[in-house]
Amino acid sequence: MSKENIGIVKAWEAKVRKSQATKKNKNNSVFLTMMSAAVAHVDDDDPPCKEPVNHAEKILSNGDFYTGQWLDNLPHGHGKYLWTDGCMYLGEWYKGKTMGKGKFSWPSGATYEGEFKGGYMDGRGTYTGSSGDTFRGYWVMNLKHGNGTQSYANGDYYDGDWRRGSQDGHGRYQWKSSNHYIGQWKNGLMNGSGTMIWSNGNRYDGFWQDGLPRGNGSFRWPDGSFYVGFWSKDPKEQNGTCYPSGSVSENLDWDPQELFLDLNDCKIATCEKMSILPSQKMLSWPGVLDQGNAKPVKRNGNEGRLRRISVDGRLSNYSVASLDSSDVSSGCGDVELRDVEERFGNLQVEELDPRIYKLRTQPVKKQGETISKGHKNYELMLNLQLGIRHSVGRPAPAISLDLKSSAFDPKEKVWTKFPPEGSKHTPPHQSSEFKWKDYCPVVFRTLRKLFNVDAADYMLSICGNDALRELSSPGKSGSFFYLTNDDRYMIKTIKKAEVKVLLRMLPAYYNHVRAFKNTLVTKFYGLHCVKLTGPNQKKVRFVIMGNLFCSEFSIHRRFDLKGSSHGRITSKPESEIDPTTTLKDLDLNYIFRLQKSWFQEFCRQVDRDCDFLEQERIMDYSLLVGLHFQEASCREALTPSRTSGVRTPPGIRTPTGVRTPTGLHTPTGIGDESESGAPRLSRVDLDKLFMDPSWRASIKLGINMPARVEKTRKRDFEAQLVGEPTGVLHEVVLFFGIIDILQDYDISKKLEHAYKSMQYDPTSISAVDPKQYSKRFRDFIFRVFAEDT
Repeated sequence: MSKENIGIVKAWEAKVRKSQATKKNKNNSVFLTMMSAAVAHVDDDDPPCKEPVNHAEKILSNGDFYTGQWLDNLPHGHGKYLWTDGCMYLGEWYKGKTMGKGKFSWPSGATYEGEFKGGYMDGRGTYTGSSGDTFRGYWVMNLKHGNGTQSYANGDYYDGDWRRGSQDGHGRYQWKSSNHYIGQWKNGLMNGSGTMIWSNGNRYDGFWQDGLPRGNGSFRWPDGSFYVGFWSKDPKEQNGTCYPSGSVSENLDWDPQELFLDLNDCKIATCEKMSILPSQKMLSWPGVLDQGNAKPVKRNGNEGRLRRISVDGRLSNYSVASLDSSDVSSGCGDVELRDVEERFGNLQVEELDPRIYKLRTQPVKKQGETISKGHKNYELMLNLQLGIRHSVGRPAPAISLDLKSSAFDPKEKVWTKFPPEGSKHTPPHQSSEFKWKDYCPVVFRTLRKLFNVDAADYMLSICGNDALRELSSPGKSGSFFYLTNDDRYMIKTIKKAEVKVLLRMLPAYYNHVRAFKNTLVTKFYGLHCVKLTGPNQKKVRFVIMGNLFCSEFSIHRRFDLKGSSHGRITSKPESEIDPTTTLKDLDLNYIFRLQKSWFQEFCRQVDRDCDFLEQERIMDYSLLVGLHFQEASCREALTPSRTSGVRTPPGIRTPTGVRTPTGLHTPTGIGDESESGAPRLSRVDLDKLFMDPSWRASIKLGINMPARVEKTRKRDFEAQLVGEPTGVLHEVVLFFGIIDILQDYDISKKLEHAYKSMQYDPTSISAVDPKQYSKRFRDFIFRVFAEDT
C-alpha cells in the first residue's frame, strides 16, 4: 500500500474512532480488528474476476471505507465495505449492490452469512445473534421465509416453515423443558391442527387457535385414559367426555381447564432483533475521496450532492449532511416496507428458490357434499357419531391379539338404546330415538390395535364437530359412501348379505391381516347398524374402512382394475374427466414399473391375498390404483388414453379439442390450477421431499411408493386391455390396494354369469367363479405391473 493510501486509511481510522466515542470499548475493538483484517488481507480474498475490473481502496465522503473490485465507479465483484458505526460486509457485489454470497457483521458481534440480493438478505443464510440466537434457513427481503431452524438463547428450538419472519405452516417447537409441539402455525402462534406432548407423557391432539386449544381435540394420559371433546378457554364453551382406561382412573375428576394452566410454561421465545438491516445501510458511491483510479462523478444540477442507492436499489439524491445517524431508523422505513409488500404480494412459488418449501399442495376441492343440518342424512350422521363415540370410548379390558373363537361368533353383538333424554350409559342428544348395534366389538377393537389406530384419534376423526361428507352418487351396488373431514376413514353402507359375508370370513380375515402386515386387502375398523324407532323401522348397516388415498400428495389419476373388459370403460365425456374420476380397465394407458425389491414383494403379496379371497369364495374385487405425478409441468401425463382407438378413430374432432391415438388432448393438467383443485408443484420441492428420511420411512407396499409409469398405446378399434409400451416414462408416487372384497359367488352372481355368458364372451365378464376370477385378476395385474429395469 502506498504512503498516500496509508495516510488516507489512518485518517479514516481517526474518523471511525471519533464516531464510535460513545460506543462500548468492546464494539470499538471488534470494528478496528475487522478494519485491519480487511486492509491487510484483501488481496488474499479477491478471486479472479472474468470482467475487466480494477482493484480499488476508497474512503467515501461520509467516512465509510471500501476495498475490493471496482467497475464503472461501482463495486463489482468481490469486496469489503466498512461503515463508521462498526458494521461490515464482505462478499460479492454487482453494480454497486450486495449480490451473491457474503457476510454481514454488526458491531454487537452478530453476523449473517449467506446469500444477498439487491442489498437484502435473500436466499439461504445463517444469522447468529450476539446473545446466542441462531437461524439457519431461507430468507426473502431480510425476512425469514421458507424452511428454517431457529435455536433460541434460552434453549428452545424450532424447525419448520416460516413466512414473513414468523413461524407459519408446519413446524416443530421444542422447549428447554422437553415439552414439544408438532403441527400447524400461523403468524408465530400454534394455529390449526397440532399435537402438544409434555415431558411427563401427557399429550393433546387437536385444533388450536392463537396459541391455545380451540375446537375438537383429545387429551391423553400415560395410563391410556383420555378426554375427548370441544376445547375452549371459556369454561362455558368447554364440553366433552372422559374415558378411563380398563380400571377406575383418578383422571375422572380432571378439569379440562387445567390444560390451559399447563400451557403457561410453554411460551414461544422471541428472536433477537437486528439493530439495523443490511438493506438499510445506505451506500454512497459518487463523491468518494479519489485514490488514483476513480474520479468523482458530476451530475448536471446536482454538484455538491451525492447519488446513493436507496433501499429498493434505485439511485436517489441526498446531501452529505443527510448522512447522519438519524437518517436510518432501527426498523424498516416506509420505502422498505412498501417494497417488501410489493414483492411478497406478487410472489409466486416458482419465483422463489424452490428449495425453501417442503411439499405443500394448494387447497384441493374435497370430494362430496358436506352433511349439514337440513341434509336428508343429517340425523343418520348424528346417530352414527353418537354410536361410534359410545362403542370406542366404552371401558374395556386390556386387548390381547390372541382372540378366543367366541369373539368371532356372528351372534356376538351388542345392542344399545339411545333415547333423546339420555340414559345411564348414553348422553342426551337432539336426534330421534334409535338403537345401535356393534358386531363382534372385541374383534374390531383388536383390529384397530393391530392397524395402529389410536382410539382418541379414531373418535376425533369420525365424531368431531366436523361433519362427514357424502360422495355425490352411490356406487353400482347402491351403497352410499361417506368420508371423514380429514379423509382418513371411509364409511360405506352395506347390505345384510355383505354383513353376513364379512362375519363369516372374519376369523380368516383376522388371521390373514395379522400374518401379513403388507396385505393389500381393505382394512376394516368397525361393523355397525343403526335402527330407527317409530313408524319407520329402517336399518342402516355400515362398515368403516381406511381411505387408501389419504395422503399429503394429490391424486392426479385413479384406476379401478379387475382384469375384465365388458363394460370396463368410463362413461364420462373426456372433457369431464378430472382427478376425482375413477377410470377403468379399458381406460388404462400405463404400465406401472416398481423397483426390483418392491416388485417381488408386490407379486408375493398379490398371490397371498388372491389365495385368501379365493378360499373365502370372494370375487368381483378390484385393485384401486392412485397416481401422483412428480412432474409439475407435465400435462400429457394426466390424459387417459381414452383416444387409444378403443372407441374413437384418430383425428376425430370433439367439442374440447382433437382426440388422437396417443392421448395428447389434455382437458386439465397438473401444471395448472383447475376447478378440481389440481395443484402446481415444484419439481425441486418434490426432489427434496423424496430425499427426506422421514418420508422414506413412511413408504410401504401400496403407500407412498416412488415408481415410474410408462405410457402405452393401443390399437384402433380394439378392446385391448394392455397397450404397447411407448418408452415415455413419468416419475410418480403410487398408492394401491384391493377393494370390494365382500361379494361372494352366490346364486345371484351365478345367474348373472349364466345370463351374460350367452350374450358376451364369458372371459370378458366380471361375474365368474372365484377360482377363475383370481387367475384372470392375477394374470392382468402382473401384466400391468412390471419390474423397473
